[in-house]
Amino acid sequence: MTVDPDAADAAMARRALPLLDLTDLSDSCSVQAVETLCGKARASRVAAICVWPQHVQLCAERLAGSPVRIATVINFPAGGTDIERSVEDTAEALDDGAHEIDLVLPYRAFLAGNADGAGEMIEAVREVAGRAILKVILESGAMPDVAQIAEASRLAIGAGADFLKTSTGKSAVSATPQAAETMLTAIRDSGRPVGFKVSGGLRTVADAALYLDLADRIMGPGWVAPKTFRIGASSLYDALTASLGARA
Repeated sequence: MTVDPDAADAAMARRALPLLDLTDLSDSCSVQAVETLCGKARASRVAAICVWPQHVQLCAERLAGSPVRIATVINFPAGGTDIERSVEDTAEALDDGAHEIDLVLPYRAFLAGNADGAGEMIEAVREVAGRAILKVILESGAMPDVAQIAEASRLAIGAGADFLKTSTGKSAVSATPQAAETMLTAIRDSGRPVGFKVSGGLRTVADAALYLDLADRIMGPGWVAPKTFRIGASSLYDALTASLGARA
């Protein structure tokens, strides 16, 4: 039986698009760019948009009445150790209308041996975040090996993360299949209802398929859904919608 590659891509695009955290965290992100992002999000019903904190209030206005959630980044991208600042920034973002917080783990401190301090930041942000979704960005590309990725995953899960996220997209190495497999395995082995977000460097339908296949294999069929699996990307949106348009 011959497989139609266009049909396969379209099927994958239909699966991936509702999982997308449509993102603009570029240094040049403008009000106009955020307006465009909100329009795309409304039209395609992605899971969420992810923007800088200063744009959260605008997104809340533009997406009012929409199921699209608003995510923003905290302690981003440097992953510093100022817990008080991260807590204050989180509280302000939530007041502005954010539903989800993507917090960068103090990964340099963690790698230097200060796992307790890194955990304290997650716990402090968890407390102020309340019922908002907390995604902890491990910056897995900065980890020297999978053992440290696994340790950071367990730390974040134990401190209250709702999701583990691979990367900021600002480091030299972003998401990799090896890191994703390690993080998904840690989630599975924890026995806790923790989701996974892959972010950084995903640009094609094949990229999305790679990570969805990993999640299916490790977590089992039926696990992947917007409440458990997200793809953080900007240019991937165009690839997904183009694949769907080709089959329209």
